[in-house]
Amino acid sequence: MQQEIMTVTELTKYIKKRLESDKLLNSLLITGEISNFHHHSSGHMYFTLKDDNSRLKSVMFRSINQNLKFQPEGGMEVVASGYVSLYESRGQYQLYVQNLQPEGIGALHIAFEQLKEKLQKEGLFAEKYKQDIPQFPQKVGVITSSTGAAIRDILSVIQRRFMGVSILIAPATVQGEKAVPDLMESLEILNQQDDVDVIIIGRGGGSIEDLWAFNDENLARAIFSSQTPIISAVGHETDYTISDFVADLRAPTPSAAGELVVSNQEEIKRYLNKLTDNLIQNIEQKLKNCHNQLDNLMQRHIFLQPKRQLKDWKQRIDELKERLINLMERRLNLAQERLNSKIGKLDTLSPLSTLSRGYSYCRKRGEKESLSSVVEVETGDRLELFLSDGKLETEVISIKEKKLNGDESI
Repeated sequence: MQQEIMTVTELTKYIKKRLESDKLLNSLLITGEISNFHHHSSGHMYFTLKDDNSRLKSVMFRSINQNLKFQPEGGMEVVASGYVSLYESRGQYQLYVQNLQPEGIGALHIAFEQLKEKLQKEGLFAEKYKQDIPQFPQKVGVITSSTGAAIRDILSVIQRRFMGVSILIAPATVQGEKAVPDLMESLEILNQQDDVDVIIIGRGGGSIEDLWAFNDENLARAIFSSQTPIISAVGHETDYTISDFVADLRAPTPSAAGELVVSNQEEIKRYLNKLTDNLIQNIEQKLKNCHNQLDNLMQRHIFLQPKRQLKDWKQRIDELKERLINLMERRLNLAQERLNSKIGKLDTLSPLSTLSRGYSYCRKRGEKESLSSVVEVETGDRLELFLSDGKLETEVISIKEKKLNGDESI
């Protein structure tokens, strides 16, 4: 019998056909560790599943992996379901993954932690971005299912605590595929209302799958960007969602959100009444103290005998006035004596005083300098002779100079 000669392609197709016809290989559950993970720009995921002894090439196409709730990564232990076939171009068999689940903890839990870590690193949970919840809102926006228990709880609590607060409900689907776009649309609508002071977004309890819409990244970013403060109220007290972390305030339940968003009207009244009582008591005590002080002042001598006190003061003023006058007179007299003494000294030194004692001085007529020697004049010069009571105009008739020995010469 002559053996048939096959081409590489024919052999490859044959092996592929045999692989795909094997029932075991068409429905597999494989556990292993992911390595060489690569998320291609086309959206397909390529990785290797390995254990201590073997490796298995794997591929998960975009149409399938886009439904994953978590992001696979190297080192992650997973359980993959799928089938084994052959990639003809390379003659390589590989696992075509139809589903992928983390081993141990669930995929949703991993997805939650991954998104939480991502947004936290971006700062979306930072306290500095939290808006203050108004203490006395006039209008409260509520985003939740219009038929769920959450809306009934919220309305009941708000109306019980503070009648008169306006509530604007923006109904939305809170679970399933339509939940995220519905919640985001309602959030946008309420943000466009200028008179909405605060928004409650949430729903009642459920499984992690039921609450999963509130772990959506797009919704988280919409809550973070909201211009109106937001209270997240999702599930029960033990349930935490990404919306809780990114919102301005987390309420453990929808009912708790109703309590957090408005104050208790009766408590406020009691508080105001207490403040009023304290204010009245303080005013009364203050008035009482003032009366006591006034009574004490009225008991003082000045208020009992004011005229007598005034007489004493007048007498005291007269005494001080007399002392002042006497003091001023003594000082004036002393100053006058000092002045007279100085005038006497000046008179002694005055040329007029000398003239009054019979002395005189003379100068040539028309000149200012006085004469001190006969050599300064000549016969016929006209002189002015000053006395104490006037002057004489004279003419030099003769000159007699006094010698040192007492003789005179002409």
